[in-house]
Order: sequence, then C-alpha cells, then structure tokens
Amino acid sequence: MNLILTCPRHYEEEAIREIKKFLNEFGDENPEFNITNMPGIITIKTSLNPINIIEKIRDKILDEPWSVRYCQRIIPIQSVCATDIKEIKDEIQKKIKFFKPEDSYRITVEKRNSKISSNEIISEIAKDISNKVSLDTPDWVVLIEIIEDETGIAVIPNNTILSVEKVKRSLSD
Repeated sequence: MNLILTCPRHYEEEAIREIKKFLNEFGDENPEFNITNMPGIITIKTSLNPINIIEKIRDKILDEPWSVRYCQRIIPIQSVCATDIKEIKDEIQKKIKFFKPEDSYRITVEKRNSKISSNEIISEIAKDISNKVSLDTPDWVVLIEIIEDETGIAVIPNNTILSVEKVKRSLSD
C-alpha cells in the first residue's frame, strides 16, 4: 500500500471507482485496491508517487469541486512494516535523515484495530529525534498509520494529507 483512502461507510465501491478514474487519468492503469475490515478504509497500491497524486487531486478539486464525492481523506504512505515498535522505529530512522537541525516535526499516530500504545510509539520515536517538536505548525509530520498488523509510515511536509472537505471549504473563503 502507498495510499490510504477514507470514505463514508458503505461507499467503498463508489470511492474506489472515483479514485481509480483519477489514477487512470494520471497514468496508472492497474492500481490495486483493498477494502479493509474497517468500514470506510481502503488501501491502495499504485505505481505513481503518492504525494504527486494528492497534489493533482487537490488541484482537480479546486478546479472541479463536484468531481470528488466519495473520497474523504487521501493519505500518502512511503513504506510499510509490521505493527511492531522496533520495526516502526527502524523505518522512521531511515526517513528522517534529511531533517535539517532547524526543522520541526510532529508525530501523528492513527490506529485502527490495534492494541499497541500510541504514547509508547511516540515516546520511543521522539527520544531519537533531536529536532524541535511543533504540534501546530511543524515542518514535517512523522505519520504512522496502523491498520491491524500492518503499519504505513510517511515523513511528509505538513498539510500533505488531503482532506477533501477542507479543500472544498477553502473555496468558499
């Protein structure tokens, strides 16, 4: 998986059709979709860069807000590992090497169907990052998306996750 898509419960098939149309248009003819055991959560494997996809869909919403009806959030994933604190920590260490000393960060953990402790994950990871923490306006978000026994990880600029509703609301501002 390199994207997580959220949609309203019981609208998974419609959301898949909607995002598949975009992925095909952007150049991926064969994306793989997995409707998880949790209603409204779909994982996607695409050959395209997930951050570029999000930017293109954001632009599409700004041009044609009605073109996205079922997708709610689109979350980029850079790597996947088992839901194990040591494996998660190792994956994140590989991804934060480019942090500049002045960069700030926030760790965001989203758990679905997992008993692993968010606080334990955050404290284990944070103790190895010397940069300043900024919960409101970080330069980077260390994103940990736990879906049962699989964990998606991304280290992304703040505001990279696409919230369709927020983008649509920004049009009326």
